[in-house]
Amino acid sequence: MTPGPKNLITDVPGLMVGNASDAALKSGTTVLLAAEPLTASVHVMGGAPGTRETDLLAPDKSVAKIDALVLSGGSAFGLDACSGVVDGLRAQGRGFALGPAIIPLVPGAILFDLLNGGDKDWQDNPYRALGRAAFEDASDDFALGSHGAGTGALTAMLKGGLGSASFVLENGVTVGALVAANPMGSVTTPGDRHFWAAPFEVDGEFGGAGPDSAVGLGRNLDSRKMQAMRALAAGEGLPGEDLPTERGNTTIAIVATDAALTKAECQRMATAAHDGIGRATVPAHAPGDGDLVFAASTGTRVLASPEAELGQIGHAAALCLSRAIARAVYSARPAEKDLLPCWSAIQT
Repeated sequence: MTPGPKNLITDVPGLMVGNASDAALKSGTTVLLAAEPLTASVHVMGGAPGTRETDLLAPDKSVAKIDALVLSGGSAFGLDACSGVVDGLRAQGRGFALGPAIIPLVPGAILFDLLNGGDKDWQDNPYRALGRAAFEDASDDFALGSHGAGTGALTAMLKGGLGSASFVLENGVTVGALVAANPMGSVTTPGDRHFWAAPFEVDGEFGGAGPDSAVGLGRNLDSRKMQAMRALAAGEGLPGEDLPTERGNTTIAIVATDAALTKAECQRMATAAHDGIGRATVPAHAPGDGDLVFAASTGTRVLASPEAELGQIGHAAALCLSRAIARAVYSARPAEKDLLPCWSAIQT
């Protein structure tokens, strides 16, 4: 398998991604759209998820297709970004038709970026407008790093961000991943030079530093993020040492393919893709993470042997997601009032 032409989830034909960000807010929203409704499902492995309309993605639920997927910053406030996307879809006459009613179906997930140095003193929730702006921005090309849902993301040690990657399989199927990386864990090994995902890197796509040669890794769980959040809270006169910043995390992702999959097969793809989070983030799936993976199928490529090929699709999704997480951190760029450094800024 080799990366697609753009090495983005939009290498899956028919998919588009839109980003919207607010620099002062240090937050943003990302939306995934398709030319036609998508078959989709989801699998949650984090202990503190924030979601909208994910129950309808279960294989036993009657909804067959959805119209868009949203990843957003803003914690619970960010779920309103889905409403902005719903507004955009409705204006285009897109959605589930029930008589004269048109109902766009837009599941979404959020990450916590409320303690990242941005201005959060809003009067009106800004995320509905960010969702609509991301919808209007959708195209087959988009920026990585400090954009969209990754604008204010933080890993344990460095700025997080928005990442993406793709693979084209030997049978012609395309698989891609899109992620907003804001985990409790680290994406780099101690010293911040090497990525945990280094064994899966292709063509130097996140710096080409290679794997860390050290052994016995993973036992040090230091977190600049938690220290910075507590210091920020203390500066605001809050009891920073008592803040539950261990819950201020989450890696939220979408994996997608043009292979024709059922909802149950999409759920299996999402489950397999979680391996990608575990290989790129240490630790992963913690009680304070809301780690979640959506899986979507455009359904345009019929598989000759679905049961046999689904395993390879899930494996490719996991590899793409690991690479996307590393690319998110690699692509992040500095901004005013950042709490943490960027990977690119600390390399010598």
